[in-house]
Amino acid sequence: MAEDETGRLLEKLDIGQKVRLLTGASNWRTYAEPAVGLRPLTMSDGPSGVRGETWDERRTSLVLPSPTALAASWDEELVRELGGLLAAEARRKGVQVLLAPTLNLHRSPLGGRHFECFSEDPLLTARTGVAFVKGVQQGGVAATAKHFVANDAETDRLHVDVRVTERALRELYLAPFEAAVEAGVWAVMSAYNKVNGVTMSASPLLEWPLKGDRPLPGNGPVQGGWGFDGLVVSDWGAVRSLLGSARSGQDLAMPGPESPWAAGLLAAVTAGLIDEARIDDKVRRLLRLARHVGALGEPPPVRRPLTPPTGERAVLRRAVAAGTVLLRNERGALPLDPARLRRVAVIGPRATAVRIQGGGSAEVFPSSVVTPLEGIEAALREAPLRGAGDRAEVTYTPGVPPDTHPRPLDPAWTRDPRDGEPGVLVRLLDADGAELHAEHRLSGRIVEPARVAGAVTVEIRALVRPPESGSWTLGVGGWGLISLSVDGRTLLSGEFPLDSDDPTRIHVSPPYRCVRAELTEGVESEVVARRRLDSGTGVATLLAAAPPPGDAPSALAAAVAAARAADVAVVVVGTTEESESEGRDRESLALPGGQDALVRAVARANPRTVVLVNSGGPVALPWHREVPALLLTWFPGQEAGHGLADVLFGRAEPGGRLPTTWALAEEDVPVLGTRPRDGRLPYEEGVHIGHRAWLRAGAEPAYWFGHGLGYTTWAYEGMEAPRAVAGDGAGVDVRIRLRNTGPRRGREVVQVYVARADTTVDRPVRALAGYAAVEAGPGEEAVATVRLAARALAHWSADGGRWETEPGAFTLLAGSSAGELPLSTTVTVVASGPLAPDTSMESALR
Repeated sequence: MAEDETGRLLEKLDIGQKVRLLTGASNWRTYAEPAVGLRPLTMSDGPSGVRGETWDERRTSLVLPSPTALAASWDEELVRELGGLLAAEARRKGVQVLLAPTLNLHRSPLGGRHFECFSEDPLLTARTGVAFVKGVQQGGVAATAKHFVANDAETDRLHVDVRVTERALRELYLAPFEAAVEAGVWAVMSAYNKVNGVTMSASPLLEWPLKGDRPLPGNGPVQGGWGFDGLVVSDWGAVRSLLGSARSGQDLAMPGPESPWAAGLLAAVTAGLIDEARIDDKVRRLLRLARHVGALGEPPPVRRPLTPPTGERAVLRRAVAAGTVLLRNERGALPLDPARLRRVAVIGPRATAVRIQGGGSAEVFPSSVVTPLEGIEAALREAPLRGAGDRAEVTYTPGVPPDTHPRPLDPAWTRDPRDGEPGVLVRLLDADGAELHAEHRLSGRIVEPARVAGAVTVEIRALVRPPESGSWTLGVGGWGLISLSVDGRTLLSGEFPLDSDDPTRIHVSPPYRCVRAELTEGVESEVVARRRLDSGTGVATLLAAAPPPGDAPSALAAAVAAARAADVAVVVVGTTEESESEGRDRESLALPGGQDALVRAVARANPRTVVLVNSGGPVALPWHREVPALLLTWFPGQEAGHGLADVLFGRAEPGGRLPTTWALAEEDVPVLGTRPRDGRLPYEEGVHIGHRAWLRAGAEPAYWFGHGLGYTTWAYEGMEAPRAVAGDGAGVDVRIRLRNTGPRRGREVVQVYVARADTTVDRPVRALAGYAAVEAGPGEEAVATVRLAARALAHWSADGGRWETEPGAFTLLAGSSAGELPLSTTVTVVASGPLAPDTSMESALR
């Protein structure tokens, strides 16, 4: 009935009205069309929060742990719950379409945006992504699977041509999107990059296999099409051509109101260059999406935001512990017993400047952040008193000099010269310098100033009272004509022409133009930055500062002294905005700024050293065997400190398992390249990425995919599986018996991998085929039933354009990681051939 109604609505629109709907009305909204009762759709970036239409630090958002942390939980129910929380946030902010989840893979650990993706593995990514989609859409908000497809690195991401085989596409990079489509995702976002010579907004992949209604030229009949009935929205600015994209499965060009479609699509249809039936299909998909989210026809009843029974912050806190991965725990170093502690030394730059999210378009402004130092202090305050009635003393020292990269002005030591409140004054000026608009802002990062007619210049003005004397670095971020003055003295003035077409670099994180200024502790100086608002120079203007360079030997010595004087040293290290962010890939896996030396020095000074690594993706850990306890926190969201303290003091078990293999050193990584050659990035490794690549190379990583310790131990005792299966689509149920052999109740993620020795197909040595989690108390037995879909025993045949099985014996291996598999059994595929037509990726998720 709804589809019939959509057809009747289409008949009410002329071609001009239809075409108008296919380009955004603004940066984040689509057009309304009163003739059919269509209201605008508002979109917002995710996936760790919902920003809304405006990028304003006064409009805060809940901040979830990064997607790497969600995947590390291997817990779909938790991810689904967090998706529901995001849906409630979206409705609170008037958002109907959330631009998440990101389903690209961790092909290389140097990928700069991996914190926004889930995993190196297509199955773990698919299952986590489906849970995310279902959680969001059950809240009446559309999820958007992105970035379709092979958008797995940031270098030259707008233009790079990824060269990848059809088999690798099907088995790896398309698989999570297929699962999302079969789970009913309402939108898919086409990526910037090309795949095999064709930009994604014009790619035949948007029709085959995504929509499943047209063959891919040269690849035989259409088989395995997914039949996606939702909307394909472009990444922002990814539609760069007219005819190629309009003739493809691309449905909506964002942002607006300018785009190649807005400029020429109507004329192309009128001239017969584009079939109007294609336009109808695109509009029908837009109307279908609008109906899903309540933006078509009579407005739906007002829905109350769904608040978890335990409260939003409690869920976020629980999620921190669930995604934290315990890599090492020698001699029972963790959990810590507050009753046995007299002094705790908290050390490291990320203990107070914790990174709760990655940089780029996915950033949101949190209402509050609990740092690791604050979480540890709070946990010890709440702990029962020791017999003597004393609580443990907590000391803090950074251990390394201050970061010399400018950061937006901190309201803790800046104030608005007009009202005296912490923050800055932002003014918009006309051509004569007269004030048109003024407002108080909380930070020196002004991504979107107010829009005022006649405004020519944006000005950020602040009274700066530095916390220490010396030569400070002051910087202005932006493009075009820029100036900076201190106490009326101009230190910077110049034209800085745009040198990039990357929207993130233009509009979100422009480079800083820096100068040095002598400032005195406690003495206010007036700092004024101005930028001319020329067309094409973006909207962001940033005023930032960095303190004088510190003394590295003195900082390290203070950390060593604090560690020696403490019962336990907790060191928190991590990456920076310069090393992990959208728009650029990583130069190195090394921790920046002397942090490796800090860890080693502290570990030598105190044998009870616990290290927390605050990063979105893998870093090199050359010292990992020198510390008794090592935790990965990822980017843990706004409740970072409380959730990590829960783990440190045993209130919660570290529930995480690695979603990506971690190397000891960068040179050990078998698949590393993110840099195109002559505009092309060849995926020469085929289906061998992540743990598959390590196994193929015969190399040993620092920590295997799937690894993670809890606060108990497990014995794997037995494994049962059918001896034989047909090769036409039947799955396999595997039962694994294990026992909790430790002192506490715990959760174990039981993983099953598939291997095939005698084969004519280029298969991985072994690959993840399924997993399930179990819980048990001390001494208790648990049974995990792991469902392996038919796909686990199949491969994609490019010649046949279908999934096929190969008869013979497959080895199934079970254990706690890709490198720790104590149980094995054999299952024989008794007949070869294609899988049944109704065998889908969704069956792998049940």
